[in-house]
Amino acid sequence: MDITGSTTVFAIAADPIAHVKTPQRLNALLRERGIDAVMVPFHVAAAGLPGLFAGLRGLANLGGLVVTVPHKESAAALCDALTPAAELIGAVNAVRVRDGHLTGGNFDGLGFVAGLRSQGHDPAGRHVYLAGLGGAGKAIACAIAEAGPASLRLYNRSSDKAEAFAERLARHHPGLAIHVAGTRPESCDIAINATTLGLDDNDPLPFQLDALAPAAVVADAVMSRVDTPLLRAAAARGCRTHPGLYMLEGQLTEIARFLGIEEPQS
Repeated sequence: MDITGSTTVFAIAADPIAHVKTPQRLNALLRERGIDAVMVPFHVAAAGLPGLFAGLRGLANLGGLVVTVPHKESAAALCDALTPAAELIGAVNAVRVRDGHLTGGNFDGLGFVAGLRSQGHDPAGRHVYLAGLGGAGKAIACAIAEAGPASLRLYNRSSDKAEAFAERLARHHPGLAIHVAGTRPESCDIAINATTLGLDDNDPLPFQLDALAPAAVVADAVMSRVDTPLLRAAAARGCRTHPGLYMLEGQLTEIARFLGIEEPQS
């Protein structure tokens, strides 16, 4: 499909940017649906994010922006409005642009849970451990809590942040056992990495694996690769593994709907 003066532009902002897979996936979706639009990558450092958002308001042919690491929480503060989920999480991963008005939404958690379910790992009734409470981690924690697990244990390098978020989440889910945990998940059915550890082969593991039973599922939110150090170590231990690629597939439909990329009319 040719890019013309009438083509709608979507973008993704990240730092670094080379590892992202969303442009390939979304452009394939746009071609499949016959939509005159294209997604392009924006490499934006943290200091440049406010300038980017100011500039978005003046781009009449910009349909929206996907936001990823490390900008999700900062981007929320730069939006004019947030969806209820994004407000609770305090982070966005998609920004809809309409007449200079910026509305932020968050679909990381919905995408991650959809990905788990697609592979037979429904968190309902399961004991779940989650490491990392950045933008993606908080979104995943909210979606896991909505899915009805038996318990949810949260680990973050900043224990104060973990305590504060656990208390906030518990207010929305008073019947759910939510606890702050350490780096060693015990007696859990699903252990999730929502940190950025795993983008590089030299990254340390985000949590210890020695207490996990072989039947446990070890899931990673790193979407750019299926062989993170964590997943390799978990497979070597005999655990079932779940790469972050399924999260991308799960959230793409929701992001497309939010940005106005509609299903073709039959």
